[in-house]
Amino acid sequence: MAGGRCGPLLTTLLVASVVALAATEGPDQAVLPAEQSRVQPMTASNWTLVMEGEWMLKFYAPWCPSCQQTDSEWETFAKNGETLQISVGKVDVIQEPGLSGRFFVTTLPAFFHAKDGIFRRYRGPGIFEDLQNYILEKKWQSVEPLTGWKSPASLTMSGMAGLFSISGKIWHLHNYFTVTLGIPAWCSYVFFVIATLLFGLLMGLILVIISECFYVPLPRNLSEHSEQNQKSEEAHRAEQLQDAEEEKDDSNEEENKDSLVDDEEEKEDLGDEDEAEEEEEEDNLPGGMDEEKSEVSDQGPLREGSMTQEEVEPDEAEEDVTEQPHSPDTEVAEDALRQRKSQNASKGP
Repeated sequence: MAGGRCGPLLTTLLVASVVALAATEGPDQAVLPAEQSRVQPMTASNWTLVMEGEWMLKFYAPWCPSCQQTDSEWETFAKNGETLQISVGKVDVIQEPGLSGRFFVTTLPAFFHAKDGIFRRYRGPGIFEDLQNYILEKKWQSVEPLTGWKSPASLTMSGMAGLFSISGKIWHLHNYFTVTLGIPAWCSYVFFVIATLLFGLLMGLILVIISECFYVPLPRNLSEHSEQNQKSEEAHRAEQLQDAEEEKDDSNEEENKDSLVDDEEEKEDLGDEDEAEEEEEEDNLPGGMDEEKSEVSDQGPLREGSMTQEEVEPDEAEEDVTEQPHSPDTEVAEDALRQRKSQNASKGP
């Protein structure tokens, strides 16, 4: 009987002690369920969800202080997403380098607005009030959209996403070599250099094999015919060059002939002018001679009178009279005529 009574007492004591211990711990030690985040993480597999409906995306990095300052504002904005009728997402650029390349993210944090597949860059402070006004007042309509090759859905940005994803994998592999395995950094760089060279050689070999598979050699007849065509074209070009040179020579000869004819005509014109001048001078000479003779005849009686008055001998007077008609002016004129006649005679033949 005593043992049956002690069992219930022990159980009640144990329950009471447990309750007392829970009471002493206080409300601060109580474990509360974590509140679920309304921000949807975006990856390379589900990013196409933003192509439908209205979205706001945030690109961040865990080590970025500016990104950490806007985390609470972004969570508050996501909680009000239902009232604003908008979905809110975030992208970790460390885990998803391909998406950062697709959107060409160069600064952090980076915000994007998407409306039915049309993307625009939000450049505000990232606080809740500004984000709410951006959606309610539709300020995104005044922002130029990312169209053409800049659109994240374009083929160009898809290639950019592939390059960024490859660079991210290389970076993770480098960290694995240097941090996890403890390999020196220069060894990792040498490994990547050798791997790049081998990859380039392999791709070149693949391209050569593909070209050999799809290359169809031409038959000999066609090759010979093509060679003959090339030779005939070269000969035709050489003939054209020779014809052009001959035409140039002919044109030069014609120009020289024309210049010679012009020179001869000029010489003939000069000869005609000289002859006209000589005729004029010959016409003028008899008049000059007559004048000189009249002067001499006038001076004769004067000289005779003077000789009688001065009692000069007759012989000297006769010598003066006979020497007077041959004056030096007439001799100079006759010499000039003779020289011009000799010049015309030499030019004539």
